[in-house]
Amino acid sequence: MSPARGGCPGLRLVVTRLAVHEESTMHDHRKLGRELGLFDTDPLIGAGLPYWLPDGAAVRHSLEEYVRRLERRSGYRHVNSPVLGKRDLYEISGHWAHYRDDMYPPMDVGGEQLVLRPSLCPHHALIYRSRGRSHRELPLRIAELGGMYRAELSGVLGGLSRVRAIHLNDAHIFCTLDQVEAEVAAALAMIRQAYDALGISPARYRLSLPGDGGKYVAGNWDRAADILRSALDGLPYDAVEGEAAFYGPKIDVQIVDSAGRESTLSTVQVDFHQPEQFDLEYIGPDAAKHRPVMVHRSIIGSVERAVAQLVEVHGGAFPGWLAPVQLRLLPVSEAEVPYAREILNRCGDVRAEIVAQGSLGARIRDGRLVPFQAVIGREEVAAGQLSVRLRDGSRVDAQPAEDALASIREAVRVP
Repeated sequence: MSPARGGCPGLRLVVTRLAVHEESTMHDHRKLGRELGLFDTDPLIGAGLPYWLPDGAAVRHSLEEYVRRLERRSGYRHVNSPVLGKRDLYEISGHWAHYRDDMYPPMDVGGEQLVLRPSLCPHHALIYRSRGRSHRELPLRIAELGGMYRAELSGVLGGLSRVRAIHLNDAHIFCTLDQVEAEVAAALAMIRQAYDALGISPARYRLSLPGDGGKYVAGNWDRAADILRSALDGLPYDAVEGEAAFYGPKIDVQIVDSAGRESTLSTVQVDFHQPEQFDLEYIGPDAAKHRPVMVHRSIIGSVERAVAQLVEVHGGAFPGWLAPVQLRLLPVSEAEVPYAREILNRCGDVRAEIVAQGSLGARIRDGRLVPFQAVIGREEVAAGQLSVRLRDGSRVDAQPAEDALASIREAVRVP
């Protein structure tokens, strides 16, 4: 990394340090998340409905910004859709028949029954159906970081990993049958890219297939499963019956929490059912109507579960671009506070704060999870410089303030 002007080899090294994931002991995100002031709950809001504090919101917003940027670079168009829908919508999609126990009861409003959505896919099917489509538009990739609601029992709720109000990084790809396998493979590649940037690792890949019982719709299950198997070629995975979505098989990327519990973070699903239910069509090169295939994919799953995993893996020492505070300015005495304020005003997008109370040693220890700390004494003020201390305890020689800030901006830039 080269700063905008000037340069400092010592500070450039931190970019590599912040980008490399080091294995660490897993932490309980419920305990650490509250200690770090990331999130909390209140009985007046309700169980499974956490609220985000400023530092937690900063982590969450950086994560959302990253995934939206990744999607834009991969050809996705972003949409927004309401968290409510008529019960009829979910009867058509199949959710009402197959998923009703996990949904909140309908609300009678103006003679209509409205439901808090348990999934975004029916809304996206209607967005696709909003006008005629040509084969030249396919694959059509639409994405949304949207809210949905699950009526989880209180006994299974826990911190951010199992909640009732979910903000899902969801997307649906409408494509021809010939395009499906390539789209599934591209989604898996995006998941691996995101995990590398976040410093997390999957516990395993699971091919989730239907099992016995009547919870699955009739459909082209074998063809969908074959497509997923082909996309998984070269990756280790387990095939597990009984874990498919009611409308189709899926690839689940599994993670493990600090207590050793396994859960799904990311998914890729092939769906022949909902395009049929919603009568989705496109005009092919033969000028005839054809049915698209719907690929469901979520790169980081729910924002809540993703942040829970990040807290547990990193112990609060997030990658620099995710850190709620990226730079702490530590004036040695009151005399240096005006210069610290001047530096703060020049930080731009870097999330910075001034900490002036307490002994210098205590302030440095208190900021041990912050990627950068700058001690400001009389010499730094007189020379217009910053002396930067890295999270691993190493120090960088004093350098012009703008050079240091340029290097820090680059180091914490969203990838």
